[in-house]
Amino acid sequence: MTESLDKGCVLDAETLGPGLDFARLRGVVPVWDWHERSDADESPARIADAQVVVTNKAWMGEEAFAGAPHLRLVCVAATGVNNVDLEAAARHGVVVSNATGYGTPAVVQHTFALILALATRLEDYHAAVRAGRWAESPHFCLLDFPITELAGRTLGIVGYGELGRGVAAIGRAFDMEVLVSARPGSDDVGEGRIALPELLERADVVSLHCPLTPATRGLIGTPELGRMKRSAFLVNTARGGIVDEQALADALRAGTIAGAGFDVLSQEPPRDGNPLLEPDIPNLILTPHSAWGTHAARQRLVDQVADNIEAFASGAPRNVVAGA
Repeated sequence: MTESLDKGCVLDAETLGPGLDFARLRGVVPVWDWHERSDADESPARIADAQVVVTNKAWMGEEAFAGAPHLRLVCVAATGVNNVDLEAAARHGVVVSNATGYGTPAVVQHTFALILALATRLEDYHAAVRAGRWAESPHFCLLDFPITELAGRTLGIVGYGELGRGVAAIGRAFDMEVLVSARPGSDDVGEGRIALPELLERADVVSLHCPLTPATRGLIGTPELGRMKRSAFLVNTARGGIVDEQALADALRAGTIAGAGFDVLSQEPPRDGNPLLEPDIPNLILTPHSAWGTHAARQRLVDQVADNIEAFASGAPRNVVAGA
């Protein structure tokens, strides 16, 4: 059964970044109400007459669904759908589709950029050179910060979907042993997976790639950090909230683990501050949720949203996470 989609609404196009070609997306629906950004209290009025809504991070809750009687499809321009009340969508008979796989090369690349920067103490050596310490050295090199060789070390993956598998493949290329955690909230050990506590104890690098769900919120806290090696690194390019940020700040200050690289925080942007933004935390690298942000990845995302709309209109919805 085909669906006629005559009017769409984009709530937060600005969040997709500059330089993108929206021609395909604009072409799949005849009329668009296009917004660069939308606050939560603005969304209900903006989507009231829409049959399809595209949102990246703009909130879609019960009020929005209740006030949009013609709404048939919500396309989340992301993999994570924690900005949509999925139960409300289902109650109102609205299909929710997400986007998958578009950012894999970019996020895998960024994940290893963080791992390599931590292992080589890249930021510390760069800062030392800029401060003149190399010029003042009596030797041809500086070796003031301990450098970790990845070959022969153990990489622990938590969340073994497409991103986790991509990071594991690069880890193996660096001659690392790869361990995969059981799914959070389950006991599915065996078939190549081990319990999370064991993974934390054995891994030299722990890389998080699981979604933020009730089972993963606060997954890594003080007890889990205490299980890790003092020489280990923790990397999070998944979602803020998976790690207890105060516990991580305390662990880094205490030397419980050797370093961390994060691309995500529990509140983004962190307008109200965050424990990980304090200036005295050693060997912590923070990037502003930019791992996914290559031009190629962002264009794939926009085109995949167009694909999702076309598939729904043809009667064969794809990437459905709720409502079907």
